[in-house]
Amino acid sequence: QVQLVESGGGLVQPGGSLTLSCAASGFATNEAVMRWSRQVPGKGREWVATSDSDNMYADSVKGRFVIWRDDRKSMLYLTMNRLRPEDTAIYYCGTTYGGSDFWGQGTQVTVSS
Repeated sequence: QVQLVESGGGLVQPGGSLTLSCAASGFATNEAVMRWSRQVPGKGREWVATSDSDNMYADSVKGRFVIWRDDRKSMLYLTMNRLRPEDTAIYYCGTTYGGSDFWGQGTQVTVSS
C-alpha cells in the first residue's frame, strides 16, 4: 500500500527558509518519479518540482527551492529558500506508481511577517 506522509510545514518570515519532508512507504522510491505540488484554497494545484533522473522546477521557484531525496530512507525533501508570501500554500508530496498517482495529506506552509 503506497503511503506518503509530509511534515515540516509551519510559519516562516519572508526571506526565510524551510525544509519539507515526505516519508514514503509501500513502494521502492529508487524506482519512482517523485514530486512536490502546492495548493492555495480555492485555487488549482500547482506543480512545484520533480525528482527524476534530472530535477525539474516550476519557474516560480527555480533558483530558490531544491528537491532532493534519500532512497535509503525512502524520503523526499524540499528545501525552500528566500520564501515569499506567495509561496504560502499546502504542499503535497506525490508519486506515480503502477500507473496511478498517489498524494500525501499535505503540510501547510505560511510565509508572513
